[in-house]
Amino acid sequence: MGRRRPETPTLEEVATRAGVGRGTVSRVINNAAGVKESTRRTVQRAIEELGYVPNLAARSLAGRRADAVTLVMTEPDWRQFAEPFFSEIVSSLGDALSDTGMQLMLTLVRSDAERQRFLEYARGGRVDGVLLMSVHAGDPLPDMLAEARLPTVLLGRRSGDEYVSYVDVDNVGGARSAVSHLLERGRRAIATITGPADMYVTQCRLRGYQEALALAGLESEQHLVAEGDFTTESGRRAMAELLQRHPEIDGVLAASDTTAAGALETLHSAGRRVPEDVAVIGFDDFPLAQRTTPRLTTVRQPIEAMGRSMVRLLLEEMEEGAVAWRHVILRTELVVREST
Repeated sequence: MGRRRPETPTLEEVATRAGVGRGTVSRVINNAAGVKESTRRTVQRAIEELGYVPNLAARSLAGRRADAVTLVMTEPDWRQFAEPFFSEIVSSLGDALSDTGMQLMLTLVRSDAERQRFLEYARGGRVDGVLLMSVHAGDPLPDMLAEARLPTVLLGRRSGDEYVSYVDVDNVGGARSAVSHLLERGRRAIATITGPADMYVTQCRLRGYQEALALAGLESEQHLVAEGDFTTESGRRAMAELLQRHPEIDGVLAASDTTAAGALETLHSAGRRVPEDVAVIGFDDFPLAQRTTPRLTTVRQPIEAMGRSMVRLLLEEMEEGAVAWRHVILRTELVVREST
């Protein structure tokens, strides 16, 4: 009998030898971006030591990609496209994808018919992965994409039980720190202007607001809560409602910087001084926050890190397959300026 031919080393064995994930080895083999040079050298050394030979046929098959990622907007209100959050996220995603050679496309999906059309489009191999934002509670699209085994990452969550991969920020902690800051400034009649009630981000920020009040021995009163939709106009309207209900308001946490800007306009029109009479805090820390009068204290969301994290998770799902859902929650930071 002849000598038994040694078994061919596998991709998994290379990953184990190099102390990295399977996807990292795949990126090195395919000369993809996003791998540190030291890690690349370690993987290449493991390949040489094991005598690993990439399966060219499999690589060719895997290489049949559209080289395109689509950002899906499910927000039915066209005004949202004019809000800074949308443009900032698109910019951060574009930057994160710039070295991958993939195109970033934008798709609008706002009805059951559009969901089904998009699902058929994506399953046809026209995109390699899906990024989702502005997803409201009960939206079935993430579930449809998951069932179709399409790599998908959400910006935010539909609920606390979300299972599809997502990137979010600590909305509860951010709101809690903002209200705690107002309390430290001696404010006691603190209101909040929320986002849409059917969005988990809104529920989390409302919970943070309520927790901070409870820690200070204060009750959250319903007449101090007004619903908005993250727009400037909703900030104007909600602030007017709050002043009518409770003229003694001395502090406001707004759901976004644009909402806070609208609240400031209403306060100025009503003859209320900011921050002497009413202190105002926004959420986002967009450039807008430094153009308001006075400049806006706000909770900073790490937009650039959000975009990078979404792309990283999506690339991992595309290269490794949906082995596990990945959930990333990024920290927020209170930025204090003249409005408090």
